[in-house]
Amino acid sequence: MVFRLGCLVKVIIIFLLLFLFLIVILNSTWFLKIIYPEPYKEIVEEVSQIYQLDPYLIYAVMRVESKFNPEAQSKKGARGLMQLLPETGSWIARELKYESFDVDKLFDPEYNINLGAWYLSYLNKQFDNNTVLVIAAYNGGETNVKKWLKENIWSGNISDLENIPFKETREYVNKVLTDYETYKKIYEK
Repeated sequence: MVFRLGCLVKVIIIFLLLFLFLIVILNSTWFLKIIYPEPYKEIVEEVSQIYQLDPYLIYAVMRVESKFNPEAQSKKGARGLMQLLPETGSWIARELKYESFDVDKLFDPEYNINLGAWYLSYLNKQFDNNTVLVIAAYNGGETNVKKWLKENIWSGNISDLENIPFKETREYVNKVLTDYETYKKIYEK
């Protein structure tokens, strides 16, 4: 009985030490940087300056949209790192006065990040730099978000995300905001 009790105490101590070790590791900056990387850093830094965006917002959107897979394609046809629909990509290309638009270029990281960042910047202007509204509009559509606000369906505040009519958009806003805050926590100096 004494032998079993001694073994049990050792097992509990080892378990507690492993648990403590895991907590320290999982909350360490170097580990979090593995889970929240900064791929395409030069491109993201350049477009964030051009379009006056926080680069961590771009990373958060890319992480949620495509998990940084430049070849990602949704069931609805959204493509690339920032998951732009062909119609949206074509409209942005016209707004940027590009001579032509090729839907396959949405798989090109530089092209896709540039268009996606421009769109985030555009939404920033439409929604007075309200990041919650920008993220909701990126997923649920600018027109829908304006309608929800106008009809008092949603206040646009993070505190009442449950009032967003689209479940996908509610979850999306929550994920992107969580990732955005995590990126800022890890990388801001």
